[in-house]
Amino acid sequence: MAKAMWQGEVIAEADRFETVEGNIYFPPETVNRAHLRDSTHTSLCPWKGVAHYYDVVVGAQVNPAAAWYYPNPKPAAASIRNHVGFWKGVVVEA
Repeated sequence: MAKAMWQGEVIAEADRFETVEGNIYFPPETVNRAHLRDSTHTSLCPWKGVAHYYDVVVGAQVNPAAAWYYPNPKPAAASIRNHVGFWKGVVVEA
């Protein structure tokens, strides 16, 4: 079981998940979308591709670009397509 929490709220929880480079990636259906807001931020990983970001939102608190996903990953990272990873203070436990 893996869980992502921020500001006392569970953002994602899953029995199955992917781990890549030490990061847990949650399947999209296990993420509470009520706590995510689209961000314009992107980044590029040489072997995974272009990451897109979400702001994590709990009440009035916003953690900008604290979650990311790969909508169109390169073939080597196909297993994490649309899975969501967290950082920037979001606590992830497995």
